[in-house]
Amino acid sequence: MIRVLLADDDVLVRSGLRALLDAEEDLTVVGEAADGREAVERARSLRPDVVLMDVRMPRLDGVRATREIVAWPTRPRVLVLTTFDLDEVVDDALDAGADGFLLKRATPEQLIDGIRTVVAGEALVAPAVTRRLLAAYASRRPPDRERLRLAAHLTEREAEILRALAEGLSNAEIASRVFLAPETVKTHVKAILGKLGVRDRTQAVVWAYRTGFVGADEPRSR
Repeated sequence: MIRVLLADDDVLVRSGLRALLDAEEDLTVVGEAADGREAVERARSLRPDVVLMDVRMPRLDGVRATREIVAWPTRPRVLVLTTFDLDEVVDDALDAGADGFLLKRATPEQLIDGIRTVVAGEALVAPAVTRRLLAAYASRRPPDRERLRLAAHLTEREAEILRALAEGLSNAEIASRVFLAPETVKTHVKAILGKLGVRDRTQAVVWAYRTGFVGADEPRSR
């Protein structure tokens, strides 16, 4: 059972999310928080598997709450929910260590699948949306050429897999594309994280866009 904590200052939003998630056999809402400080406190006491974190909240915003939570040695996954399509808070949330984000206008199916995906650590949530937002935001700032130098340490296969990660593909989907076993892909992903000095696959995707390794016009890998 996936245990979910809802953090949103809108009680109607929380009620709607609770009804939606509790209807799923493998999801249960274990608590709610009306602001970022309460979200941190309830995440600490309830130990959920994932926190659905709103961005704009009183007392402590979702970005700062996320930063506190991800600093814990053992912590829940954090899925940021935002209404701000191209807001800089999306970038800030990923900087803070969020495991993924989703627009509030996503369909119920996308939200439910997103929770399962982010808990499994398989891929960024809503890859098409994530890819577009990251590319759009990255286009508004110069590429981090200093960090891009790390790409020289990647093998050709690792570079191919990183581009597939940037599309939001899961290990199984990447394996099908590049004709490798999923476990082999997992080994490559681990090597990529080590060479880039990033914590997880979400941060690897952020690295790929911010450095210019991939961008808005990046062709799909083959």
